[in-house]
Amino acid sequence: MIDENTVRHVARLARLRLEPEEEKVMQEELSGILEHIDAIRSMDLDGVPPTTHVLALENVLRADVPRPSLPREEALREADDVVDESFGVPRMD
Repeated sequence: MIDENTVRHVARLARLRLEPEEEKVMQEELSGILEHIDAIRSMDLDGVPPTTHVLALENVLRADVPRPSLPREEALREADDVVDESFGVPRMD
């Protein structure tokens, strides 16, 4: 189990200001995390490839295929201000 001084040290490194009750909760939670890590370390994981996701990820977006875009004249037709064949916008100071 993590001691109170370690919890205070970690909180200080994380720039957290914990109340005494919160320190106790953090002590229990951090101790639980370390127990889980110890349980994983005790397992025989030889031959198990590292994973970043439990499920295989699949790209659900359409293929990025080049295609003609909107003609410049049509895009600028409704613009309030056109400057050098581009949208003109007010200067921000």
